[in-house]
Amino acid sequence: MRAARLIKMVLLLQSRPTMTAAELARELEVSERTVTRDAQALSEAGVPVYAERGRAGGYRLIGGYRTRLTGLARGEAEALFLSGVPGALREMGLEDAASAARLKVSAALLPSLRDASRTAAQRFHLDAPNWFREPRTPELLPAVADAVWDDRRIAARYRRGQDEVVRELEPYGLVLKAGVWYLCARVAGLTGAARAARAERSERSERSADEGPGGAESGTGSGSGSGSGSGESSYRVYRIDRFTAVEAGEERFARDEGFDLPAFWAERAEQFARSLLRAEVVVRLSERGVRALPHSVDGPAAREALEVAAPDADGWVRVTLPVESEEVAHAQLRGLGPEVEVLAPGTLRERFARDARRLAGLYGTP
Repeated sequence: MRAARLIKMVLLLQSRPTMTAAELARELEVSERTVTRDAQALSEAGVPVYAERGRAGGYRLIGGYRTRLTGLARGEAEALFLSGVPGALREMGLEDAASAARLKVSAALLPSLRDASRTAAQRFHLDAPNWFREPRTPELLPAVADAVWDDRRIAARYRRGQDEVVRELEPYGLVLKAGVWYLCARVAGLTGAARAARAERSERSERSADEGPGGAESGTGSGSGSGSGSGESSYRVYRIDRFTAVEAGEERFARDEGFDLPAFWAERAEQFARSLLRAEVVVRLSERGVRALPHSVDGPAAREALEVAAPDADGWVRVTLPVESEEVAHAQLRGLGPEVEVLAPGTLRERFARDARRLAGLYGTP
């Protein structure tokens, strides 16, 4: 522990001209007295640490001293590539590795470039969670992240509806979507057609309760299958916050190098969004309604429906629109107000007629 702290102190002093005892104590998370002892220990070990007293004083390295301890460990190098998402690093338990990596890179840079990390952080910031939702870090996320890094199989227990299911999984990758963490994995011990058949059966049984990519709020399930880039429906998606227990074994699995996590996720997210659209409604839209429709309902589905629509004699457009359900369509289309007329189904049209009568009762007729 102390050796790592001494190395970090040298790197800090190498990356900055001078640092006060208070600054070093804050960076190293120790007392100023400990900083004084550590500086003495470095001097005795041959590291030229010079202490300047007085109000403008502090610690610095003299004689152009450069340490050779800037080589990145594998974990630090991996964490460095994620350093643009500090919140995600912290939740996965990689904050210390990323901090060490950034410090080593800073120490290796020319003096004129050592403020690069500070200036970049002042100009760019990623805030992943949705508005009006308090982000929560799944308790088991660090354990799952460790297994993903090391290609180690995990024995996992997760909630599916009212039940708990146990699976042995090969964890391929993690995805952070709108503040929600997902695991992309394969069920261990199955290959080829057997894995695809099992995924298909589980897909059918869980679809009604799935909380898949995109953060759907309905249901309580935690996983659903999807095809990978190889054409084999063997990879599945699990919400990390649905895991109740995770235990990583010593056995490592052979990773399929053809697996493309971003491509798989994009395909899976599109499939999930489309799987929710199980009903259809027919509406007429004004010009303003046409512009607003993609922002009120599923965007891709709305744009596809509008591509084949043409305005009538009044300038309104008739559209057949896929929706999740009549209840959801009522909530979504209601925001368009007088810019939409529901034609079918009749039950949905009657809902809007009741809404109109209630509004007329509230505001009266001109």
